[in-house]
Amino acid sequence: MAKIGNIDVGDFPLLLAPMEDVSDPPFRALCKEQGADVVYTEFISSEGLIRDAAKSVMKLDIYEKERPVGIQIFGANLESMLQSVEIVEKSGPDIIDINFGCPVKKVVSKGAGAGILKDIPLMVSLTEAMVKHTNLPITVKTRLGWDSDSIKIVEVAERLQDVGASAISIHGRTRVQMYKGEANWAPIAEVKNNPRMHIPVFGNGDVDTPEKAMEMRDKFGLDGAMIGRASIGYPWFFREVKHYFETGEHLAQPTMEERLDAARRHLQMAIDWKGEKLGVFETRRHYTNYFKGIPHFKDYRQKMVTSDDAADVFAAFDEVEKEFAGYEFV
Repeated sequence: MAKIGNIDVGDFPLLLAPMEDVSDPPFRALCKEQGADVVYTEFISSEGLIRDAAKSVMKLDIYEKERPVGIQIFGANLESMLQSVEIVEKSGPDIIDINFGCPVKKVVSKGAGAGILKDIPLMVSLTEAMVKHTNLPITVKTRLGWDSDSIKIVEVAERLQDVGASAISIHGRTRVQMYKGEANWAPIAEVKNNPRMHIPVFGNGDVDTPEKAMEMRDKFGLDGAMIGRASIGYPWFFREVKHYFETGEHLAQPTMEERLDAARRHLQMAIDWKGEKLGVFETRRHYTNYFKGIPHFKDYRQKMVTSDDAADVFAAFDEVEKEFAGYEFV
């Protein structure tokens, strides 16, 4: 059984990755229903939190039904990060995660996210200070290194553990790779196989089939898998992996009825949480996968992703229900 601090997260837990404009409360709720063991918020700027920026503060919203839940923050300034820990604590998360892996230029240029991979001593000292500043477990999400010439993840992970990190999630790419090429899980396995490591080591990157999740568990020996892009518009991925683990067989794909129900609930929850304009806009990215594989679907998808009016999107769902009732996904 893997444990994050004192939190038992099960045998080979599946974690919903923190994804900007994706891992919000509505989507986290759907993933939790479908078997996600731990969910993380979108990443939150420490500078935004201490300035009380509305978008950053809104991301602190968490709900009982999604526990255990981690709030992820990023930044490179010690004082700001410690102040943000105090703000985050008031939301009552189970875990605080530090983002040392986001490769996006606007984050990296400030020395935060994957930018801190150029300054490992700062990465370690920030983690140590945050561990000492809270009683909540501090976890870290990072990458293999800045580039292929600076992969020292075995040493880095050990140092983070030694200053008190409760778990580490590692994306199997460098910052330079961004999301290109294939994720390399071998260095993550080296971290896990380091005899000095005793905290959970979770793998991230390219886990997009149940077989890959099983490979991460059985071949690479990791403690769990963090799922990102494979879950967008497809929260059922978590239950499919667990079914495959239990039976060795693929679970039947969700029915049209299940997909429509999830899409409708997702949109309504998003509207309830962030208002119609943002709710409609930020659920658009999910519709391609909600209805992937349906022939002659382009016109319906266009309606879903171009309308700014929730009523029009719900009407498009109704049209799909009428036109494709009983459609079988294979």
